[in-house]
Amino acid sequence: MKTISFISIFFSCVASMVAQKKMDRTLRVFNNGTVPYIQVSEAVAKDSLVFLDTRKLEEFKISHLEQALWVGYDQFDAQHLQNAIPNLNTPIVVYCSIGVRSEDIGERLQEMGYTNIQNLYGGIFKWKNLGYPVFDTEGNETEKVHAYNRLWGRLLEKGEKIYE
Repeated sequence: MKTISFISIFFSCVASMVAQKKMDRTLRVFNNGTVPYIQVSEAVAKDSLVFLDTRKLEEFKISHLEQALWVGYDQFDAQHLQNAIPNLNTPIVVYCSIGVRSEDIGERLQEMGYTNIQNLYGGIFKWKNLGYPVFDTEGNETEKVHAYNRLWGRLLEKGEKIYE
């Protein structure tokens, strides 16, 4: 019985390391590093961060980080954001599924004059993979996470993958 438990734990750890390497590689390929990353553990430890969800509204409605503001990607409205967050020094963390779209929005925020922008490394996928909660539009904790598509969805290891 101990052998079976050890083997299960071993393969679970190996699978997590493989998924992390895939995420690391994906971010290196698609991102320029123009918006500094913040690790999930760092973001969780800070109290005064404003989280901006840069995914499609349909993704946000499935689940998002608690009290995150939806700003979208294609629908991003600079004027609306400036009205919502007038202080350009506000500590802001942008996120998406893994951190690609959020880097683009982070760059736009920098161009708008915001000075304290960070990109959540691994996005909502890593957040959920590490066991942190996500919430639906009514504020209830949920296991559902929009997995974007089948390719990107392989990086989401925990939670219920939603593709619609």
